[in-house]
Amino acid sequence: MSLDSSVTLQKWVGRTREVEDIATPRLLASFEATLGPHAVRLDEAPPGLHWCLTPDIADASELGPDGHAAKGGFLPPVPLPRRMWAGSDMRFLAPIRSGDTVRRRSTISAVEEKQGRSGPLTFVTVRHEIANAAGPVVEEDQIIVYRAAEAGVPAPAQPAAPRLAASHERIVDVDPVLLFRYSALTFNGHRIHYDAPYAANVEHYPGLVIHGPLQATLLMNFAAVIAGQAPRRFSFRGVRPAIGPQALLLSGTALGKNDMQMEVRTSDGHVTVKATAQW
Repeated sequence: MSLDSSVTLQKWVGRTREVEDIATPRLLASFEATLGPHAVRLDEAPPGLHWCLTPDIADASELGPDGHAAKGGFLPPVPLPRRMWAGSDMRFLAPIRSGDTVRRRSTISAVEEKQGRSGPLTFVTVRHEIANAAGPVVEEDQIIVYRAAEAGVPAPAQPAAPRLAASHERIVDVDPVLLFRYSALTFNGHRIHYDAPYAANVEHYPGLVIHGPLQATLLMNFAAVIAGQAPRRFSFRGVRPAIGPQALLLSGTALGKNDMQMEVRTSDGHVTVKATAQW
């Protein structure tokens, strides 16, 4: 990446956008139907519902070839072609309830360029502040990574790490219908999640890619089932892509009275998402 393009990307730091949405009963019912038995039933909206609110909405004419909104609007015009959600750190300050009107203020807080094993990487951090009429409900620092075109699923350089005994485990079957419905819930047009020929031939994945936030949502709801209440803080990072359809193993191990270490593993034993939950 040239010095000129690097300087240009830094101009996006501080850029903000605000959008508003309503947590309708239909959205909550659709969310719970999509996750099925893996959605926790609480008096408040299940964990992860905020990712289905205030989605980025772009006209069809404004989409790039990958199905995302073309770069250079709110997000910076990173010249690297592949975009993935690398992770998030979330603080849940108050519950979202059915019927709430919420407003999300998003700010580009950092743009960092690094060199990885697969080539150049650009990390964009977005701070999301979500509030309802009563005040703030969620604060999130989301990290988006851009990488080179040939970066699909790397061949494992070593066998999967041995799985340690976990306090709690759950198996979730992920099929193309779940991927499609979650893409619809979040208005996510990225074709790697529902267009198998595109995922294989253009972005070089061996199959459909299971959304990182879907895996995190499954972990958050599992954590809420274990503890009997939703986490007040949850952080996750993607370790490697998970390819569907397949059965994923969710696990949680208590680190203390109010802390849990969690992860997602594929059927061949590779970790795809690592996370921590706190109450």
